[in-house]
Amino acid sequence: MKLTKEQLLEMFKKMVLIRQFETRVKKSFADGDIPGFIHLSVGQEAIAVGCITNLRNDDYIVCHHRGHGHLITKGGNINFMMAELYGKKTGYCKGKGGSMHLADMDINMLGAHGIVGATVTISTGAGLSAKLRKSGQVTLCFFGDGASNTGRFHEGINLAAIWDLPVVFIIENNFYAEATSIFYSTRLKKLSDRAIAYGIPGETIASNDVLEIYEKVGKAIDRARKGKGPSLIEIQTYRHFGHEEGDMETYKKKSDIEVWMKKDPIDILKKYLIKQKFLTEKEAEKIGQEAIRKVEEAVKFAKESPYPAPEETLEDVYA
Repeated sequence: MKLTKEQLLEMFKKMVLIRQFETRVKKSFADGDIPGFIHLSVGQEAIAVGCITNLRNDDYIVCHHRGHGHLITKGGNINFMMAELYGKKTGYCKGKGGSMHLADMDINMLGAHGIVGATVTISTGAGLSAKLRKSGQVTLCFFGDGASNTGRFHEGINLAAIWDLPVVFIIENNFYAEATSIFYSTRLKKLSDRAIAYGIPGETIASNDVLEIYEKVGKAIDRARKGKGPSLIEIQTYRHFGHEEGDMETYKKKSDIEVWMKKDPIDILKKYLIKQKFLTEKEAEKIGQEAIRKVEEAVKFAKESPYPAPEETLEDVYA
């Protein structure tokens, strides 16, 4: 589907908002305001926006521990997100889940998951539900390159394939599972080649370009919605920071960093929009300032919100 000027600008705004949210979270964590672990997606914004923009409102997404951008793109409330990161009662999980467990069932965001590869089997379940109900819903499943080496990856995708479930599996390949290079842990040049083992389509996108991601993932979503089963899409990208905040990144090569910094997804889209005369430098700057304002409001909301009471510790715990 050809995107309108308004849709393209909305994609740009979301990518900028994700970048500003993540940048501010990095500062808040360094200041000691945010507890726990934080995994940032700076540099990977094109994946969340390019994929999720294709979805209907009632479609599902399931994402990994680096999931702030996915929830923002799906329509999540950044005030509730920030409050959750700060451990406050007004957060999505009442301050008890933190960064790795953000979820919003009202918009069919079935959660971020700290267990590597868990998204694959959860998404298969969501796909089975949609097929049994004949709802026409599609599930987008996000996971990292490291998760593609787990048993859950095989089990979930194999089941989705034999049942022709409406799921699109997205490998966010940033080349490192924590500090382990994908070139050390597999002999594949393209992780999408693993689709052959399940008899489903596989494709690799290496551009970090949100428009290419939108187009190619859109075709896989359309295929799934028509009852033709799942697809496996590898999207190569690069996280600008470490696996989690505090990671010294000693395993990264300087030459790789230089190459990928030139493929910043926000810059790629910005240059395209300016070339099409859909955007000016001044307008882009204004969009950035507006994103900063929204994020600062979210920080204010989080700081002013109360912590959960000690006696609430065992509430919302299920067995």
